[in-house]
Amino acid sequence: MDQIIQHTYTTELFLLGNDGIFPNNSSLPIIIYRSILKLPMWGPANALRRIFISNNWKNEWKNNIYDCHHYHSNTHEVLGVYKGETTIILGGENGQIVDLKKGDVIIIPAGVAYKNLKPKSPFKCVGAYPEGREYDMNYGRIGERPQTDENIKKVPLPSQDPVFGYKKGELQKQWFN
Repeated sequence: MDQIIQHTYTTELFLLGNDGIFPNNSSLPIIIYRSILKLPMWGPANALRRIFISNNWKNEWKNNIYDCHHYHSNTHEVLGVYKGETTIILGGENGQIVDLKKGDVIIIPAGVAYKNLKPKSPFKCVGAYPEGREYDMNYGRIGERPQTDENIKKVPLPSQDPVFGYKKGELQKQWFN
């Protein structure tokens, strides 16, 4: 797996607060590892799954990203892109627009809304959750809050970075300080 993880990559961080509809997460930044993975031509989704599982991010799935704003109030999430490119928006209608492409990994804290805006090519990703937590689905509808706000406060920090494990990745640097 070490041959898949690139030594040369960049990191982006975004801290998004409550926008009135979506709680987002003003304590934990979104972390994007840019071009962190050099995935194999054959079985790139399985390679991503193995990395996440080995670092205790489980309950994994592979597909696309929903084209509606949604968030999870009971867990954090990681998405690893194994095919194509897309543009997503983080944090709600007036949030941060971000492009993702094959080899990128994004760690989304509990409460942060996101939506797929437009795939630029056939796009696929693998998602997973720390310790294999089950996830809820929230869409910014009336009545979700304040319960989802309470759920977010109770979500534990992951024991490992989904890419680097116990080694000091950005998750440990940003979320544990």
